[in-house]
Amino acid sequence: MSDAVPMLPTLAAMFALAVGTFLLRLSGPFLRAKITFPARAEKLLEASAVVLLAALTAIAALTEGDDFVGPARPVGVLVGGVLAWRKAPFLVVVLAAAGTAALLRLAGVP
Repeated sequence: MSDAVPMLPTLAAMFALAVGTFLLRLSGPFLRAKITFPARAEKLLEASAVVLLAALTAIAALTEGDDFVGPARPVGVLVGGVLAWRKAPFLVVVLAAAGTAALLRLAGVP
């Protein structure tokens, strides 16, 4: 019985996060019906999402901490990107990207 007591704050936090996430996602359609943006602002918002994802991908692919990761990871990401662009199945994209990086590292490329 004493083991259940420390679980209560964790369960309460999980429940609060689940409810908060649900309400945040639910607010999108409600706010979309009430708030309208000019067409130019909507295009800028769409472009900013793409730029943000591209920057995040570049940082994750090229750096680890403050250092450059070497060419193996960026080449693997490039292979995955090309396959995704060519509309390959997701599993093929992931396995090819990981396999490319692994083979390059096995060959001694950092």
